[in-house]
Amino acid sequence: MSTPTPVPGRRPPLVLRNRAFGTVWLGQVLTQAGTRMFQVGTSWWLIGHVASGDGGFAAGMLMALSTLPAVALAPLVARAIARRSHRSLLRGAAAGAGTAAAVLAGWAAASDLPVVAVYAAALALATCQAFFDPCLTTSVPELVDDEDIEAATGFELSTQSLASLGGALLGALVVDVAGVAGLAAGCAVAYGTAAVLITTVRFRTPAYGTPASTEGPSGNADADVDADAEKAAADPAPRRTLRRILGRLPYVRAILLCFTAANLFTTAVFVVMPLYTATVLHGDGATVSLLEASLGLGTLIGSFTGARVPGRPTVVGSACLGAMALALAVPGLIAARPVIAGALLVTGWCVGVIGVRFVALFQRLVPAADKPAFFAVMQAVLGATFPVASLLFGLLGDHLSARTLCLIQAAGLVPAALALLLLPRRYRTADAPDALPADAPESRPADAPEAEAADASDARPADAPVTEPAATSAVHAAPASATPAGGTR
Repeated sequence: MSTPTPVPGRRPPLVLRNRAFGTVWLGQVLTQAGTRMFQVGTSWWLIGHVASGDGGFAAGMLMALSTLPAVALAPLVARAIARRSHRSLLRGAAAGAGTAAAVLAGWAAASDLPVVAVYAAALALATCQAFFDPCLTTSVPELVDDEDIEAATGFELSTQSLASLGGALLGALVVDVAGVAGLAAGCAVAYGTAAVLITTVRFRTPAYGTPASTEGPSGNADADVDADAEKAAADPAPRRTLRRILGRLPYVRAILLCFTAANLFTTAVFVVMPLYTATVLHGDGATVSLLEASLGLGTLIGSFTGARVPGRPTVVGSACLGAMALALAVPGLIAARPVIAGALLVTGWCVGVIGVRFVALFQRLVPAADKPAFFAVMQAVLGATFPVASLLFGLLGDHLSARTLCLIQAAGLVPAALALLLLPRRYRTADAPDALPADAPESRPADAPEAEAADASDARPADAPVTEPAATSAVHAAPASATPAGGTR
């Protein structure tokens, strides 16, 4: 009896053929969905059920506290990721968030809940997420092979979109039905499940470099793997400081500056949307869910289609920022639910496209020894505008109409889009992918693979040895935000 010949065809998705990555990815879906559900639900609770007259400031304060840990704890996060077992750190962050949510749920069920307790819980959940997200980003090469890094990055970024969808569809609705107690209880279940899932996965360690296991742990294997990771991190390779890394790459600094400025206006959408729903549309939690879901669905589509969008990173990024400016202006001109939902869908798609292009680029080009510090501090630098934007637009929302805030957001993105578009001609440095003489024609190298023509110079494997000259000539770019360009955290 002959063995049947496998029929050639498309490979199954990465989350199905790599059990280890699929399990961790599902854990990330649950943690970020829980965080986003809590943010959306409590923000709507403050605006629609608690605050009167100063709902904008109350919601802005909540969002500011929800992003502050990623900024303030960046050095601590970087050290923890570099020195600790990644699996232990991910598991501990998820378990800590679950504990905080469970405590809040018990408090809300037992007595009236003061607003300060919600603020404290938001700060605790954001602290756990500040460790979880960059740790998972750094861990991708420990879970997948090099040829799967871009696909893994797409799935990881899509998690943020799924989180927005989950939070959008459930957060405000759960608060309207079950209050903060039910909301916090649901979050606790999500975090606890994520911690259990991560416990079942074995990570490969940089010291061994073997393929990621697709089987669960057995016997004392868990302790051995975690101990190996701790031992490998105890004697790390020499690292350059982030200042030294970026000091040699002015192109990276310029892109970071452009997207940081853009985030000041894009991230405000999470404060403006609930205010718009309450004051312009006069809607309820279901309307908040519709708008949040539109943004999240757009980001999800962009995460999976971003790699297919042709063009250089700066051109694609500039075009997406311009499209976002137009889309965010629509609610300021037309107060119709279907139109606004479509505009937010376009905005989310732009966020997803930018994220895939730039984060996948960094996964391959940032030296392994520099990744913990780079990703943690990058998230902090690009996310530093979120607390500022939340408080600023929250205060403005108590004095200006929500439609005016939408127009301010759109106008603020235009300079950032133009600055990003002009970067190739202003920064002719060795680290820029299009570092050509000012009068040279822009053409791709003859030996560049056809599939990567737009970013041919970006194709160096992540684990290739990086010498000092190579580090200064490698192509670097930055995500559009801690979650790219006003992402969905």
